[in-house]
Amino acid sequence: MVKLLFFAKSKEIVGQKFMNLNFPKSTTRNHILKYIVKEIPELEQISNSILLSLNEEYLDQDCPLTLKAGDELAIIPPISGG
Repeated sequence: MVKLLFFAKSKEIVGQKFMNLNFPKSTTRNHILKYIVKEIPELEQISNSILLSLNEEYLDQDCPLTLKAGDELAIIPPISGG
């Protein structure tokens, strides 16, 4: 099980700070994002601008990944400021 962390707009949309999800062990960043949107359809509205990080390291578009129990996957939407 992987801990999925939500920040900024994604946290607002989902209404919680984190949730645990099972992901395929071998996957890619793009497949992870598709899976997350399938499980949490509300995130579709920001899916084109989401950054993903695995254990505090940003993921490239289609890099291969091996996930394991205890990993933390963060959803980081664009942050606006002034």
